[in-house]
Amino acid sequence: MARFCLLTRDTLVSIFATDLTSWRNHQKNVLRDAHMPIDNDITFRKLTVFTTFMEKENIARTGEALGLSSVSVHRALHSLEDEIRCPLFTHKGRNLVALPAAHTLLKYATEAMDAIARGLEETRRAGGFGLGRLRIGTLYSLTLETVPQLIMGMKLRRPEVELDLTMGSNQALLTMLDDGTLDAILISISESEIDRSHLEVLPLFEDDICLAAPASVALDNSAPADLRDFSDQKFVSLAEGFATYAGFQEAFHIAGFEPHIVMRVNDIFSMLSLVQAGVGMTLMPGRMKKVYGNDVQLLKLAQPYQMRQLIAIVFPRNREHDPNLLALAAEGRMYALRRGEGG
Repeated sequence: MARFCLLTRDTLVSIFATDLTSWRNHQKNVLRDAHMPIDNDITFRKLTVFTTFMEKENIARTGEALGLSSVSVHRALHSLEDEIRCPLFTHKGRNLVALPAAHTLLKYATEAMDAIARGLEETRRAGGFGLGRLRIGTLYSLTLETVPQLIMGMKLRRPEVELDLTMGSNQALLTMLDDGTLDAILISISESEIDRSHLEVLPLFEDDICLAAPASVALDNSAPADLRDFSDQKFVSLAEGFATYAGFQEAFHIAGFEPHIVMRVNDIFSMLSLVQAGVGMTLMPGRMKKVYGNDVQLLKLAQPYQMRQLIAIVFPRNREHDPNLLALAAEGRMYALRRGEGG
């Protein structure tokens, strides 16, 4: 006997609403699966194991190629299946055989890993890290001996690296290092505030500051120079920001008078050419004597005015593992050792 059930309007609405809710939930699940976010546990390490296995087609050979145990390889492949929520392999005896889904994943995994590798390379290139070029900044005075020796040593260590050299003042070089225009700088750290929490400092040598006068001027070489004896002389100076500038100002402040500066210049060679021509006296680092010793007289300063510059290589601490900077630092240590042994 057939039975009929009379459905009220409210019952029909309730059934329809329930079905509609179920349908909507189903659609949400479909969309979720279609746009499933990448699981955090899907790592490049696991994808590397996967792509290597697809190439070797054997767990033992995959482990050997990657330096992993067979258990680790199997675990990585199994967890990858779980995280993708899709079977990738089937067992044939004791062997794993790739399913069509594995070949699809291989195509996209290879592309993704290649893209990331290119991206990392471009990122390092943008940051100037480990490239075939090293941008070095230096004080003008260090181009006579220190920089050429470091460059020759670098060429022996890393002959493929191209070296770019920029000359400037202490202040300008520190600014260029800070904004990433330079990779490393050679400066005097005696006159500069160095943030050692962000910068690596490799000392090379110390140098005395001396009084420099034209060869034609009669000087008493029997005693150190007392700057007070030269208060009536004309002087030439480097511009503000250079390594010797702060020491120049401090020395004359101690001497108790303002020097008569007839010219300020932006490089030490121009300054010493002016001294050589008899325009005026100056203070300069002793390392310049090797070039101007015949035309410029150098006198050691008397004790109250004595100053020393500490010359160092400075580079960003977050790039201390850059192979180019490692080579520069190694060559710097060898140079410092040779200078120390030479007295």
